[in-house]
Amino acid sequence: MAEKKSSIWTPANVVTSIRVVFVPIWLVAAEVCGSGDGKAFSGAALFVALFYMVLSLTDKLDGYLARSRNEVTTFGKFLDPIADKLVVIVSLCFLLEQGAVSAWVLLIIVAREFLVSGLRMVVASEGTVIAASNLGKWKTATTMVSISGLLLVRALPAGPLYTVLLGISNVLLIIAVVLTAWSGIDYFMKSWRYIADAD
Repeated sequence: MAEKKSSIWTPANVVTSIRVVFVPIWLVAAEVCGSGDGKAFSGAALFVALFYMVLSLTDKLDGYLARSRNEVTTFGKFLDPIADKLVVIVSLCFLLEQGAVSAWVLLIIVAREFLVSGLRMVVASEGTVIAASNLGKWKTATTMVSISGLLLVRALPAGPLYTVLLGISNVLLIIAVVLTAWSGIDYFMKSWRYIADAD
C-alpha cells in the first residue's frame, strides 16, 4: 500500500493534470478560430469541437486508469472534479460569449457547484462523506455531449444537418440543466440533517 502512495503522478493523475493544462489552451483556440460564419464548413471550428470532445473523453480515461490500476489517490479525488468543472464552465462561458447559450444555463450550473461544494465542506466537518449519486454522472455526461454538439454546429453551414444537430444539442442542454438542478436538490436533501445539526 505504501508503494502505491509513493507518488501522486499515477497515469490517471497525469491525464487529469493534462486536462487542466489544456483547458486554457482550448479556450485560446476557440477564441481564435471556433466561431464559424454559418455560411460554409469551417475546418477550424471543427478542430475546436473535436479538441473539446477529446478533453471531455479524458474524464472517462483517467477514471478507468485509476480504477483498473487500483491507484485511486487523494490528489486525484481533489483534481478530477475541478478538471470536470473547468471543462464545462469555460466552454459554456465561450458559448455564452458567442450568444449560443443563455446566461441562465451558466448561472444554474455555477450556482449548483457552489451549493454542493459548500455542503460538502459542512458535511465533511461532521466526519461524514455523502456518496456521489448517478445523477451527478448523468448531469456531467449530458452537459458535455450537449456542449460538443453546440461546438460542432459552429463548424457547419446552415442546412438540415445544422438545424437537426442544433435542435438535439439544445434539448440535451435543457435536460442537462434539469439534471443539474435535480442533483443539487438531491445533494441538499441528503445533507440537510447534517446542516441542521451542525450548530
